[in-house]
Amino acid sequence: MRKNIFLFLFGVFLIPLASCNNTEKDFSENLFENDIRIRIDTLATGLQNPWGLEFLPDGRILIAERPGRLRIFQDGQLLPAAVEGLPAIWAHGQGGLLDVVMHPDYQSNQWLYLAYAAPGPGGGNTTIGRGRLEGNQWVDFQQIFQGQPLTSSGAHFGSRIVFDNDNYLFTTIGDRGVMQSSQDLSNHNGTVIRLYDDGSIPADNPFVGTPGARPEIWSYGHRNIQGMVFHPQTGDLWTHEHGPRGGDEINVIFKGANYGWPRVTHGVNYSGTTITPDTTLAGMVDPILHWTPSIAPCGLEIVTSNRYGSWQGNLLVGALAGQHIHRVVLEGRQVVHTEKLLEGFARFRAVRQGPDGLLYVLTESPGMMIRLMPEE
Repeated sequence: MRKNIFLFLFGVFLIPLASCNNTEKDFSENLFENDIRIRIDTLATGLQNPWGLEFLPDGRILIAERPGRLRIFQDGQLLPAAVEGLPAIWAHGQGGLLDVVMHPDYQSNQWLYLAYAAPGPGGGNTTIGRGRLEGNQWVDFQQIFQGQPLTSSGAHFGSRIVFDNDNYLFTTIGDRGVMQSSQDLSNHNGTVIRLYDDGSIPADNPFVGTPGARPEIWSYGHRNIQGMVFHPQTGDLWTHEHGPRGGDEINVIFKGANYGWPRVTHGVNYSGTTITPDTTLAGMVDPILHWTPSIAPCGLEIVTSNRYGSWQGNLLVGALAGQHIHRVVLEGRQVVHTEKLLEGFARFRAVRQGPDGLLYVLTESPGMMIRLMPEE
């Protein structure tokens, strides 16, 4: 049974920037006067570590659960049986089934893409595979990419998948718990990856032909990206990534750029010791926004719908440790305002705008899919 919760998103959800420590800019709490009344429509409960969701043209919604299950939400109900025939998924530490995305030309080719941890000799790593869905069965599976090296670590797999307007596939891999590997182009750790839709490597990738470098790499120096989206107007690729103890970041991703981890960070080790004294260095890209203390960002969307008033054009960031949705208001690539929405409601794992223009959200603890319904 669906449950409806009414919330007014104003007042207590606005945060003074002195408590956020995420930029030197002067933000105004009073910048927005048109408050939005939201009804939370609970669509599905009982999910286990839901990570990603995708909206199929026939109205079905696919939900990826990290333990390795792909679920179908159809006709207002979460179907009890998971999709059968998925590839072997390594549900290990932070790894498992992490994202599901359809090809931009899905109507003609029916390809669906999974980001997941796959096992192999010595452990496993983040992997991209594609297949088709026939009823409740996964068919025509192809593994098109696996990050190297394979390792037994259970940390920092990423991962999200997005396609750009030219049908290039972008995905992410975390540093796999080995900080310095993010600065080493001979492995895929701590990178954004760019591929053709069949997994082949574009010849204009920045490190094609560089001795010792992995040619799939698009950018590097990342810690653990778990949110990624293309801006529909500018074409910018926006990401956010986990810092250690503080130092979570939002970035715009540029071809071949180094984002600094762990040579620069606003965070410290979990023990409180210093990782580096540097928060900026020449030749490395500074974050657009950073959070200290950490909010543990996961899931990222740009609101294009006109159903949410002044939210249109904003970034929405799910927060795990912070247990809220972080609204980030932009002017170009500059942040002009932030606020917390639904603070304390749950650990937010994914935020996606559906084809109906409404916002769908995955939470864990408890595991739910909810829909944010604006009251007009």
